[in-house]
Order: sequence, then structure tokens, then C-alpha cells
Amino acid sequence: MKIIITGATGMVGEGILIECLNNEHVTAVRYVGRKTSGMVHPKLSEYLIPEFLALKDGDDNLSGYDACFYCAGISSVGINEPDYTRITYDTTLHFAQILLHLNPDIVFDFVSGAHTDSTETGKIMWARVKGKTENALGKMGFRDQYNFRPSLMMPDKNQVHLKGYNKYIKLMYPLLNLFYTGCSIREIGRAMIATVKVGFPKKTLEARDIKKVATLG
Repeated sequence: MKIIITGATGMVGEGILIECLNNEHVTAVRYVGRKTSGMVHPKLSEYLIPEFLALKDGDDNLSGYDACFYCAGISSVGINEPDYTRITYDTTLHFAQILLHLNPDIVFDFVSGAHTDSTETGKIMWARVKGKTENALGKMGFRDQYNFRPSLMMPDKNQVHLKGYNKYIKLMYPLLNLFYTGCSIREIGRAMIATVKVGFPKKTLEARDIKKVATLG
């Protein structure tokens, strides 16, 4: 399968990219982002763009793919709702629509988050916006569309894009996993590959679902 990945300079996207490059079922990966992933691999090509919202329909650089693993995003800390909505909702939907026009049979996997608000009416801003994004993606008409809601995540040993407390999560993970259901980022990658390869009945995947689907990928 041929995969498009965004967000590979962040913790989740980087780990999923590593899994895709090492997975026998993935033959080609195109990373789309504003700056290079820093990786070099025979399967990997990069399409660097200054702004996702500037992408135009009919862009041949995004044609001929089986799936998109959308890992781009930002923390909501210190950001107002209009700006967070532009980045999380508007940008994601614009990118998704372009991919769908070019690849009508594509699978779109969206990295969301635990406690996302599917009702779009809760008090937590980021959860409402993520829920709105999930709901809109599910109505777009992809061959399949999945929302991944991990919480506690274990980075891969080869990852370098770890910031803040994520630099120490490898040490803290065994203890935290006693209280929270966690999964490795490589498991998220394998689960995404499995959604393309064999599919899964549930379209919104929490940590336990991710671990189960990962065994199929």
C-alpha cells in the first residue's frame, strides 16, 4: 500500500512514519509537511509546503495513494478557539477533501485524542473541536475513515521529535500504564495499516481498540 503521512515532525507522526517505513505491507510513503522529517529511506518521499490551506485541488503530488494517516496538529494550550479551529478543523477538512477528489478509494485515519467530545457541545474547547472534526470527516465519503483516540503513548526508541514531558515518557510509561491503558506509537502505526489492509468494525478507536487492531497489521 502507498501511504500519505502528515505531522512527522511531531511525536505521534514520527513514530507512525517509522512503523510504515519498516512495515512490509507499505511500499511507499509520502510525507507532507512544512519542514523535512529528517529521515532518509528508499520508501520515503517528501512534499514540503508552506501552508496546507494553500493546497489546490488536482495536485498530482497527492494522487495515487491508498491511505492518509493524518497526524498533524497542535496543543490547545494558549490558543483561542477560532485559531485552534482553523488549524484542527479547517486545515484537516481542506486537506482531506483534496485527497478524496484525487483518490476516491482512499482510507483516512485521523489522530484525535482520548476524551474527544463527539457531541460538539461540551465545555472543553479542544474536545469540541476534535469532535467536530471527527464528525465531519466521517461524512465525507471515504472508502473508510477512522478516528484514533490514544492517551498514554510509548514512543519508539529511535524517535527524536520528543518535546516537553514526552522526553521522559519512556521512563514513566511502565508506572503510568498501571493506572491508564496505554499503547505504543508503533502499535498505532500497525493499527492504522490494518485499517487499510483488513478494516475494522469500529470507526472510533480508543487505546484498547488500537492494541487489538494492531495485531491485525
